[in-house]
Amino acid sequence: MLKKLGLLALCGVSAFAMHSAELNVNDKDLEVGVKVDMGQFNDAAEPDTIFLGARFLHGSEENSDASNSYNLDDFYEVNFLMQKKIESTDLVIGLGVKLNGTKDYSTFPLGVEASYKLPVGDTMPLFLNGSIYYAPEVLSMQDAEDFLEYRVGLNLEVIKNGSVVLGYRSIDTNYKDNKGGDFNYNKSPYLGFKFAF
Repeated sequence: MLKKLGLLALCGVSAFAMHSAELNVNDKDLEVGVKVDMGQFNDAAEPDTIFLGARFLHGSEENSDASNSYNLDDFYEVNFLMQKKIESTDLVIGLGVKLNGTKDYSTFPLGVEASYKLPVGDTMPLFLNGSIYYAPEVLSMQDAEDFLEYRVGLNLEVIKNGSVVLGYRSIDTNYKDNKGGDFNYNKSPYLGFKFAF
């Protein structure tokens, strides 16, 4: 699986001018994400305003509410985000939509994201990030009933275009009653790296 992800990332870098790549881990989970800045390919779009991305999460039962009898499948996501920097501030706000799920669960959650550059120094900028995405039953397919995800984190830019990430995620996947019920797919802190190209 890791070989396939590595080859996919390598192909993505060569085919696109990838805006960012992120790797998040803890002792049980592996998460890989990429985002492409569509402004690099379209002169009508401003850079850093429109993003198309993908994410993969190999979650563990230890960081989930799933029962031991439930086979926890890998979680996939394709996402779209439009964002804007608020004038005269260090705040960036965005609106997004995702298509995500596992082999028997998929949803189209809508959400908001925000990033704020904390006023703690310019040599190593520190950003506070947060996001929340929700899909009610009408935006849920297959065995899904609804979906809620939120994330909070800090990004410390230790080198130009290279950050250390410390975050927390909660991914709540609610299934239809006859398909497994409600459980939190993943709730865990993580540490990672984020690189911008």
